[in-house]
Amino acid sequence: MTCKSAVLDKKRSPLHIAVFFLLVVVMNLAMFPGIILMTVVGIVLFPVWFITGKIVTGWQNDRVMRYFVWIYGRAWMIIMSPFVRFKRTGLTKGSIDMPCIIVINHLSFFDTYCMALLPVSDIAFAVRSWPFRKLFWYRPFMRLANYLDLEAIGWEGTLRESRRLFERKGAILVFPEGHRSNDGQVQRFYSGPFKLAIETGVPILPLCITGTDVLLPPRRWWMMPATVHLSALPPVSPKKFIDDGETAHINLRKHVRNMIAEHVEKMRKDTP
Repeated sequence: MTCKSAVLDKKRSPLHIAVFFLLVVVMNLAMFPGIILMTVVGIVLFPVWFITGKIVTGWQNDRVMRYFVWIYGRAWMIIMSPFVRFKRTGLTKGSIDMPCIIVINHLSFFDTYCMALLPVSDIAFAVRSWPFRKLFWYRPFMRLANYLDLEAIGWEGTLRESRRLFERKGAILVFPEGHRSNDGQVQRFYSGPFKLAIETGVPILPLCITGTDVLLPPRRWWMMPATVHLSALPPVSPKKFIDDGETAHINLRKHVRNMIAEHVEKMRKDTP
């Protein structure tokens, strides 16, 4: 149930609407402090956790950091669970073949947190520079996780770092729209991840997300109860498009965007 439906549905009584808005108030008074507290505690205790994780797993630093990012997202989901229902489709243990390039539609700041629904943690986000500039409390951890600052490292740097991760059976995650959708519709995709797929031969894994635009859309600073659904589509091999020559990445991009747009629309229709 969304706020819009609660307000506009004439069959709902004034009492029902009042209770819903009270729930929204309680949610925001509880959730924002809870997220802030979780983040502060995580930052304070991180050195101990990181050293312990490094000793126990023997992994390289960036992989250990990406695992703790995944754990942070899981903790966020637990905090949100009284008010947000989380669903996932096609994302069971062993369902993601690595390496891969994950592309997903973008609706909300909280989309990144919801990637904790994925059954794997060794995923490096490839993002524009603004999170590195503005989210200063996350910046050291993004650097340690070896997230890709696309504007800073350029195409050659992106290709180099991606190949290094793919050799270790990791994944890159990209929001190909480049920004959050203002109307919930899937916007135009940029070509970067599809050029990367053609260049490296690594398959594209399309993901679809709905509900985070109800939870916290762009330009709104208060949350609402929502059902967040993350769904995986079949991987797309770039080898099918190699023979298209110079238009290979364009045709791959259009194909994947159509897949995601059609499935997002279906997910919305299936959501009560």
